[in-house]
Amino acid sequence: MDRLRDKMIPVTAILLGIVAIWYVGAYLMNAPFQRDLDRRAGETPTFSEFVAKTMTQPKPTLPAPHQVAVNFFENTFLRKVTSARSLVYHAWVTLSSTLAGFALGTALGIAIAVGIVHVATLDRSLMPWIIASQTIPILALAPMIIVVLAAIGVTGLIPKALISTYLSFFPVAVGMVKGLRSPDMLHLDLMRTYNASSAQVFWKLRVPASVPYLFASMKVAVAASLVGAIVGELPTGAVAGIGAKLLNGSYYSQTIDMFSALLAGSVVAVILVSLVGFAGRITERAMGRRPA
Repeated sequence: MDRLRDKMIPVTAILLGIVAIWYVGAYLMNAPFQRDLDRRAGETPTFSEFVAKTMTQPKPTLPAPHQVAVNFFENTFLRKVTSARSLVYHAWVTLSSTLAGFALGTALGIAIAVGIVHVATLDRSLMPWIIASQTIPILALAPMIIVVLAAIGVTGLIPKALISTYLSFFPVAVGMVKGLRSPDMLHLDLMRTYNASSAQVFWKLRVPASVPYLFASMKVAVAASLVGAIVGELPTGAVAGIGAKLLNGSYYSQTIDMFSALLAGSVVAVILVSLVGFAGRITERAMGRRPA
């Protein structure tokens, strides 16, 4: 309970601070338009009435937190999951490509890391290209992937999953390389003293040592995979998914819907990262790690 309280109090304090700044920002950004509306209507509201109006505009420049919360609640819990306005429906569409891309990215990252650790040529030749690949803006790369794959008849889930793979393999590869190289030299010398083969050193020493690094990098990878899936929905003209919800909101100036979709994406990200962290703790405990 003490550990939970120590974590919750700082997080709650920061959250309250963000909400307070958000309300101030909503007032400042919505006030000019509200003044123009009042001037045209010939109204002179009091300060409290004016503030209330800036927080209740149907299409505000910056929606207030309570507007986003109400919209999120309505579109999450009060609509059928098959409804085109349901955030659960849109989140599931995005989640499917996220999980596919995350699985591919994790497998690719682990394979690259194993090759880099065991083949010196790959370390010198492949790693610089892997790092350079992440300097390409995903917003520029995503439409290219969509167009090229569409030209050969590949559409739907696969292009979005590949974009997610592109973003998620890098942290896994880097973290796994660090983890596979983390065993102490004394431990490696001890394995050589026991005449252990390369495979035995890999499975009995390097892999167990790399598990904490792997799951830490997978937390980053799964969040990046979600971002990739959302970005992949933007140039496809998708009608479903969090990215499609954001795009439709921008077309019709539905800023409340846009922020609600962003909140839905954040909730999905928190759930995915928490699940990866939970799986990591279960795996480490099964491998004999003692709780701190």
